[in-house]
This record gives sequence, C-alpha cells and structure tokens, in this order.
Amino acid sequence: MLTIAHISDPHLDGGPRAAERAARVVAALRAMPGPVDAVLLTGDVADHGAAAEYDEAAKLLDLPYPVLSLPGNHDRRPAFRAHLLGEPAAADGAGDEINRVVRTEGAVYVLCDSTLPGRDDGVLTDRTLAWLDTTVAEAGRDLPVFVCFHHPPVRLHLPYVDRIRQSGGERLAAVLERHPQVVAVLCGHAHTGAATIFAGRPLLVGPGIVSTVPLPLEGRPEIDLDLPPMIAFHVLDDERRLVTHFRVIA
Repeated sequence: MLTIAHISDPHLDGGPRAAERAARVVAALRAMPGPVDAVLLTGDVADHGAAAEYDEAAKLLDLPYPVLSLPGNHDRRPAFRAHLLGEPAAADGAGDEINRVVRTEGAVYVLCDSTLPGRDDGVLTDRTLAWLDTTVAEAGRDLPVFVCFHHPPVRLHLPYVDRIRQSGGERLAAVLERHPQVVAVLCGHAHTGAATIFAGRPLLVGPGIVSTVPLPLEGRPEIDLDLPPMIAFHVLDDERRLVTHFRVIA
C-alpha cells in the first residue's frame, strides 16, 4: 500500500497568517504515527516568488519523508530552482519549464510545469507534453505513475478558478491514454479539495492551505480566508485502486 500526503497553495509571503496555517499543516504531518511515502506540494509555494519565501518554505518542509514540489502561477522559476530545489537558477521564460521525475520505492511521480510566466492560467507546452510522454514510457509498468502539475485541466464549476485553469486538456488526455501505468492525475490551484475523472483516471485536486474557494451555492466569499486548511491523503492499494481521504486541520 502507498500513501501520499497532498498539500497545495500555501502562498508563503513572509507574513504571519500564511506561515501559521502552513506550520499547522506541517505539524499535523509530523505528528502522525504512521509514515507516508511522499508529501506532494502542487504549487504556489510562494506568494510573490521571492527568494526569502522559498527559504521559508525549505525550512518548513524539512520533513522525514520525500517532499515533492512543483511550481504554480505565483511561483517564479529562478528563485524556485535556486532556493527550494537547490539547483542553478535559470531564466523565467519559454523553454525553461521545471519538469522533473522522482522515483521512490513504490511509485514514479512525473512533476510537470503548467505555468506561463506572467500569467495566472496554465498550459502544458508542446515541449512539456513530449517530455511527459517520453518520461512515462521510460518509467515502465512495474511501478504506478502519478502525473502532477498545478492547474486543473477541467472545469471545477468554480468561476474564479475556471477562468484561469489549464487549457489544452485534450492534448494531455491523448498522452495519458497511451500509458496505462498512470493511475491518477494530481493538481492544485483551485484552493479546494475536489475529485473527478480525466482521461479515464482519477483527477484529484489538493485543497488550499492559505485559503479556500467555495462553490457559489455555499454563499461564502469568493476566496474564503476563514475556513481551515486541509490535507488530502491518497491511498493506493496493491490492486492499484486509489482512495482519497480529506482531513481538516483545525
């Protein structure tokens, strides 16, 4: 059995509010008696993309589990690379996507950069889709593969989020359909826990740490700062059946 703790959108900004909420989530992860196989952070680590915000994140995310991070629309690639990943900084432009693959004992995580510098919406570029296709093929079929990025490629019926979602979903679906070893698609950006089907696989949206985006029918603010942060736990059994549990961190 494999368990992933999925968190998203802490938007660390050097202020006390975001820091406290993120620290609360990390404390809950530390306090669990049972280990997780990986902690996945699906973007918007920083609110302004500043080096100090990534330094804060790196200290906070010093956990006894593999921590897998990918960029969101608020992140900036040069500082993300240098201060969170410990890699040489590069330019923040076309062709400089932060695409990485991480293999653990129980799974392969393909971390795709869906960001467009200077924009809030997202896309997987032709370069990233080609890399994704090749990387999943090279991973083989012995281990389950999780494809991860920031922007959801489908409508979530959240007007605020749907305006800035990932476009070109049909191109992504065509790639995934070639690879049965992909067991799920994991993303963030929406500041809400959500689940649907995409390309015949579960598409699971990690809830936001810094805030929540409710459905219009809930009658709450478009961006709700009062609802508590959450963690999603994705549990994959030996038959490659995935179950997700959402936990409120009070």
